[in-house]
Amino acid sequence: MNEVLQVIGQHRSIRKFQNIPLTKEQIGAIVDAAQMAPSSAHMQPYSIVGITDPELRSKIAKRSNNPWIEECGYFFVFCADLYRIKLAADPADQENISRNLSYSYFYQTAVFCAALAVQNANVAAESMGLGAVMIGGINEALPDLDEWLGLPEFVLPLVGLAVGVPDESPEQKPRLPRSAVFFENQYNPDLKEQIESYDREIGEYYGARTSNKQKASWSGKLVSILKQDLPLGGYTEYVKSKGFDLR
Repeated sequence: MNEVLQVIGQHRSIRKFQNIPLTKEQIGAIVDAAQMAPSSAHMQPYSIVGITDPELRSKIAKRSNNPWIEECGYFFVFCADLYRIKLAADPADQENISRNLSYSYFYQTAVFCAALAVQNANVAAESMGLGAVMIGGINEALPDLDEWLGLPEFVLPLVGLAVGVPDESPEQKPRLPRSAVFFENQYNPDLKEQIESYDREIGEYYGARTSNKQKASWSGKLVSILKQDLPLGGYTEYVKSKGFDLR
């Protein structure tokens, strides 16, 4: 197994960091790695905002209930960004461009490319011996987060990445069996057995880990969330307010 596969295979989300800031060289290497991610049509439809203002980090941490945003060595916010493309066009073409960019196709493309970029950044950080955790919970701070970051139309914050020197070494959480996520030629919908087996495995993990022990299963936790009447309509409206009609 080569070094890249070893780094990927050892991934753990780190939520406790030593009080050591990242160096400019480390920050630059992480951003450079993110920019080397593949991108549809070379659009590169994402931006990265580094949060260095302690007050701003504190506000995001408190609003999203993620204290490690304050405690990590550096905090990145990855955004879907189609604003640059519109800005590059002649004013006469911008109305048509805005209409086309509002399609869900381009929203999906921007989200996908940003996801590839943040994963590259995560692997780069871990390859340098740093720890990291992706934080989708930054969306709990919307719509204020949008204003705090000064984001124009067609720019959406998607996920945060807290990076730093680890101050913990948590157990690795088991993944779904390969047979439940990898298929050849045709999807196999008969997954009940794999799910039940995985529920038992993840239940053993939750019961045996050194911190935050709990009685839970993979499907049980997700079903208990998804069966509720989730108040997420506001997020859809926020996305539309940024120019994405999702047609």
